[in-house]
Amino acid sequence: MSAGISMWIEDFLSLFYPRLCNGCGRPLFSSEEVICTRCLFKLPQTNFHLHKDNPVSKIFWGRVPLYSATSFLFFNKGGIVQNLMHRLKYKNRPGVGIYLGKQFGFQLADSPLYKDVDFIVPVPLHPKKERIRGYNQSAMIAAGLEKSMKAVAVTDNLIRKIHTSSQTKKSRYSRWENVKGIFELKNRAQFTHKHILLVDDVITTGATLEACCETLLQVPGIKLSVASLAYAQG
Repeated sequence: MSAGISMWIEDFLSLFYPRLCNGCGRPLFSSEEVICTRCLFKLPQTNFHLHKDNPVSKIFWGRVPLYSATSFLFFNKGGIVQNLMHRLKYKNRPGVGIYLGKQFGFQLADSPLYKDVDFIVPVPLHPKKERIRGYNQSAMIAAGLEKSMKAVAVTDNLIRKIHTSSQTKKSRYSRWENVKGIFELKNRAQFTHKHILLVDDVITTGATLEACCETLLQVPGIKLSVASLAYAQG
């Protein structure tokens, strides 16, 4: 089938099954994927990857010794980023995480702070929760990052051994108590003397990431960094 015919069929089907932007809901052009060019241009990028001392890294000061920390986008209630994160987590849109992760990865690959990352590790979901959701949203972000970085996504080493309740409406202390000691590393040797990029969807208090870091930092010689798609300002 020629490219011209294939495009014609795609355009015809879009009349009945339109591909919609996950940011604003408008139909996508054939050259666009996941979000439209307008929404892509409007994404509120933080540029934290350019600065070692940024608001995300300061969240972890005095808590865990990270090499660096960053977030791709600012999260504001009612904004485009909230729409995208909601679709990723609750509306069965794993492509949102992969696409945004890939865009984020292009930035990190050019940053002196992240260009030597060896492994990308998503914050794990408990198997029970992952079965219900159908996928781990952080693993989708890691898959996107892998496409644009010289690093490998590893999803089966850091595991969540205890199922916990949602963090959404908990206080900062309650969030920390809720995730204390729930993660486990299956193979420490894989991460020994490696630069690990721990990935989550949204950073708020950083409690879940802190719990993951405490487990990972038991690995000899590990260099640990943190990244999230979005940063919810306090």
